[in-house]
Amino acid sequence: MHELSVCQEMLQQVDRIATEKQAISIDSITLHIGPLSGVEAHLLKQAFPFAAAGTRAQDAQLIIETLPIRVRCQQCGAETDASANRLLCGNCGDYHTQLLSGDEMLLASLELTRNNQEATHV
Repeated sequence: MHELSVCQEMLQQVDRIATEKQAISIDSITLHIGPLSGVEAHLLKQAFPFAAAGTRAQDAQLIIETLPIRVRCQQCGAETDASANRLLCGNCGDYHTQLLSGDEMLLASLELTRNNQEATHV
């Protein structure tokens, strides 16, 4: 299950940001994950408690938002949604398309608690 190592890497990035912002805890982590990213969101959620144990994020809520697959048609220029197995233009149906989104995993936002007990949204 590579989602555990993905989760551990993500938590290292989150911890660096929390240190930079002088946070004592991480309250929530929001990720944007595309269907073509190679990361299974449900497995990432299962791995999160194990990876976060003993860290500032151990009580954090992991929020995963799925991004759509978007393509740009090289024939008609339209930007449309597509499905994972059919990267076709939604306008003209051509298969000459360029992937615009859907293959990424992005750290979208964090909610942190700092020493003075105020929540900070990053």
